[in-house]
Amino acid sequence: MSDNLNSNVVPDGSDAEYIPGSCNIGIREVRRRQLVGGIGLFLTLSTIFGFYRQHTSHIARLSTFLPALVMSIGYLQARKKFCLAFGLSGLFNFGKLGTTQRVISDADRKIDRQAAIRLLLQAAALAVGVTALVFLLPIANK
Repeated sequence: MSDNLNSNVVPDGSDAEYIPGSCNIGIREVRRRQLVGGIGLFLTLSTIFGFYRQHTSHIARLSTFLPALVMSIGYLQARKKFCLAFGLSGLFNFGKLGTTQRVISDADRKIDRQAAIRLLLQAAALAVGVTALVFLLPIANK
């Protein structure tokens, strides 16, 4: 992890610019978040299909929440170009995967933390919505 003297300066050849609360990851990190969202989608659909095949009870269907949350967080991060964990940690990355730079400004870190919390709440709301739909699906019990 390297420290940067100016919170808005990114490495040469990067694909974007750090914007507090709005953009803290570049294209490589966005693609990683899309992959996470895709894995979450696969897990969510697999869970739903398993419920259908097993005629699972309504209470058991609440377990859809976790894969739906993974899916929601991944896709929201990719769409917003904002990493939840980086926002909470005061980091950003527009370079190689696995490298990060620290946000220097206290005000920018505060904005990033607020944006990260909003993103988490949005993802949780989406996951609750998906879970509610699955809960209400007309799957007959054995």
